[in-house]
Amino acid sequence: MDFCRISALALAAAALAGISPGIAPGQEETHAESLRTDAPHPRIFLGAKRLRLLRRERERQSLRWNQFHLLMAGKAPMPEPGFAQALYYQVSGSAEAGQQAVAWALGPGADLRQLALVFDWCQDILTEAQSKTLAAKLARGIQQSRPDSSVSAVRSRLLAAVALSGHLPDVPEREIEQVVRKWWEGEILPGIDSGRAALARDDAYALMEILHVVRDNFNDDLREAVPRFFIDLPMVQLLSYYPAPFPAGENDYRIPAAPHATGEPDLRRAALSRAAELSMVAFDSNAPGSQVLQGWLMNDHFLLRGTFGAPYEFLWANPYQPGLSYFQAPLVVHDSLFGRLFVRSSWEESAAWLGFFSGELQMFHDGGVAVLDPNVSAEPLDLGRAVILFGAHTQKFKVAVAGKEPVFVVGLQPRRNYLIEVDDEEICEEQSDPGGILALDLPHDTEVGVRLREARIIQ
Repeated sequence: MDFCRISALALAAAALAGISPGIAPGQEETHAESLRTDAPHPRIFLGAKRLRLLRRERERQSLRWNQFHLLMAGKAPMPEPGFAQALYYQVSGSAEAGQQAVAWALGPGADLRQLALVFDWCQDILTEAQSKTLAAKLARGIQQSRPDSSVSAVRSRLLAAVALSGHLPDVPEREIEQVVRKWWEGEILPGIDSGRAALARDDAYALMEILHVVRDNFNDDLREAVPRFFIDLPMVQLLSYYPAPFPAGENDYRIPAAPHATGEPDLRRAALSRAAELSMVAFDSNAPGSQVLQGWLMNDHFLLRGTFGAPYEFLWANPYQPGLSYFQAPLVVHDSLFGRLFVRSSWEESAAWLGFFSGELQMFHDGGVAVLDPNVSAEPLDLGRAVILFGAHTQKFKVAVAGKEPVFVVGLQPRRNYLIEVDDEEICEEQSDPGGILALDLPHDTEVGVRLREARIIQ
């Protein structure tokens, strides 16, 4: 079964599931009660199944464990010491690592996410006094970070609240309620529905940590309210990498596209992008998109070996999970929710690539990125997988479409209705997406004239 057909079946399954974005009347109290946990530690990410897998990796001396162990045993300076030492403690049982994680958290540690992981993962070696001190530090961290509404800050407050649940009265439950009910249901879901880019590409890892901790502790899958966004997400991730890898000292990196891309790439950003995909597979390994991601991720050439990336690689990767070859994946993704378009000419590292996102049109070719101006460009651009037309000024085209290439017009006004007139066909009316992209359905294997004009609104 090919990938496109699998994706279509997944969409149909989501529709048949009767997913509802809201809470039925009378269920509010039950929902609120579910946002509490007295589960034993660890509660965050390290459920029984994942912890067994990680400890089995240590016993098998797997490639990822050996790399992580090499860094920890060699006392390499870790950029996120609380996270790394606490994870090493949970998997290896090293009391020294656990105590170092606790000392960091009680001392100079200020990163709320890492503090939450240490409190949760090292709870069994904390003294009563240490637990109370660290709990108070977490509560202060939640309060002090409230003005920060970024996805990463929301994630950190949620992790702290889940770790604290049952240790402090009221504070954890109020914060969990704030994240799930007010932030996710009150801000993020309406933002996605309206086409506002409420979740950026760089938010993917923090978002996945939120999904994991909510499902693991409250049996609530936040994806269910916006199934289309999450079905599309794996392909948006895949297609929004520049084709050429970046060689670094520890490993090669795939570099995610960025607006105004200049200078050296941000390798920490690249590592978190990979970590996001690893955690997507871990969250739902049977989803069609996850199976393609798994095929993409299991190339050990890109395995994260550095001090920042190795703990993430070890935590989330499952090399025993079967995957599909990403060469079966489509080479074009049009994210009409947020108005983004990504096209590759092939899956080879030498491929040409086009991306239209954040209002910017980029072309990657021969190892470099060029920014194109859709307001100036006039000639159709054919990457062999899609035809791109530039419609800001010139709205009369001659287009020859070979095979079944999709055709897109970029540079239009967002969310405007356009009349589309194709030679020998009736005029139709379509609306551009939030990014000003319009997908055209044109005859193939022949040249046709296309005329676009904005539909007049009758008062």
